[in-house]
Amino acid sequence: MKFKESKPIYLQIADRIMDEILQDRYAEEARIPSVREYAAEVEVNANTMVRSYDYLQSQDIIFNRRGIGYFVQTEAKARIQALRKEVFLRDDLPELFRLMRLLGISMEEIARLYENYCSE
Repeated sequence: MKFKESKPIYLQIADRIMDEILQDRYAEEARIPSVREYAAEVEVNANTMVRSYDYLQSQDIIFNRRGIGYFVQTEAKARIQALRKEVFLRDDLPELFRLMRLLGISMEEIARLYENYCSE
């Protein structure tokens, strides 16, 4: 996995796992790879993976069954979408609006491009 310098690695890995849950790679209540398995997959230290899993647990996305492993929490998809929507509306959308104004891009143009994107 290629990492960006602008965000902690453990959060980038957590984002990837959330993406995989949204894409149905891991279903609700299904087991996800162990810390060691996932660390090997993304080529990071197991301690970094522990931080990612701890973060996901704190967000109620995954849970641990002692001695068995980590599992996707019921309603994890809805929680992920709500979390990401909140971040998007608070952080990303104002920046998008700023750029649209600077570049003279209209909402109609964005709507047209979005419709094209959705139809692909």
